[in-house]
Amino acid sequence: MSRSAAATRHHTTTAVAAATALAATTLLLTACGAGDGQGSATGPDGSFRPANCPAQPAPTWPAPATGRGPHKVATAMGEVSVPAAPHRVVVLDTAELDSATTLGVTPVGATRSDVASGFLDYLPKDKLTGIKDVGKIGAPDLEAIAALKPDLILTNKVRDGGRYDQLSKIAPTVMTEATGYSWKQNFAVHAAALGRIPEARRAVAAYEAHAGKVTAALGGPAAAKRLRTNVVRFVEGADTRIYGCRSYIGTILADIGTGPTSVVNGSKDGLMVEVSPEEINKADADALFYATYGSPEKSKEAQITAGPLWKNLRAVRNGAARRVDDQLWIQGIGYTAAEKILDEVQQKLTKK
Repeated sequence: MSRSAAATRHHTTTAVAAATALAATTLLLTACGAGDGQGSATGPDGSFRPANCPAQPAPTWPAPATGRGPHKVATAMGEVSVPAAPHRVVVLDTAELDSATTLGVTPVGATRSDVASGFLDYLPKDKLTGIKDVGKIGAPDLEAIAALKPDLILTNKVRDGGRYDQLSKIAPTVMTEATGYSWKQNFAVHAAALGRIPEARRAVAAYEAHAGKVTAALGGPAAAKRLRTNVVRFVEGADTRIYGCRSYIGTILADIGTGPTSVVNGSKDGLMVEVSPEEINKADADALFYATYGSPEKSKEAQITAGPLWKNLRAVRNGAARRVDDQLWIQGIGYTAAEKILDEVQQKLTKK
């Protein structure tokens, strides 16, 4: 408490609103026991030490296209010639759908994440009106895509690398190498393909300013750095995941100055670690966000969160465990999702 109180006294010249936000954050940090970030979790395998997260790579921006004719875009499959202002765009993954809607483009077709949830539910309904379902992510209906007569297809090699030749015969196909961690660079590629680089730069600037405001609401960079934050996902048909530094949600936490605990050190590709129900204590942190893919029963969310290990997590005991929407926090992968996540982080971690 003394460290947070000292920080508050140091900023006595700030506005009343900022002081109020800092006071609210101080209460949360105190309740979570956040001091130097080096404490021990309640379970024998937990840790509140910060993960060893590398600096995020800075995206490179192509020069905006000039003239009204086709222009070339550098993609994971080489340079692709695309129309100056595509009007009939088909997107084959969630990140591409978020990018298009962020940039004011309503696709004529899109894949769905799964049968139950369809298109991303955090996007405004008016942004989804008229979009045709062209199959499931990773298994698009090529005939349905061709029937839409697209002038641009956006996807990535992870989902559709093996279908590139077929897709490119339908329309110019812009593929990024991967999805998730590289979302900021991918957005720059999407913007170049859509002819919307100025709009994209404005979206990025708005997000960066927003992240800075959330950091300030958490008490500033030093206070945010002391707050260890894990993101847990219960997954139907798989073990429970704790997301690492090189994940989409990991980059957003890094942008506000918090981050996962050292449990994710050494995770494959930096993406995540998987734990069994008996190892859920490894997920403990000052604050915990958790989402579910599938039903609460089949994903083991209901079983785990009702059990003694979960209930004994410090984040749970201190009221700092928050359930969040899986489509928004995990599946969305774009700037529209990121803006909403920042709002939720501030709301949930400052109790405002």
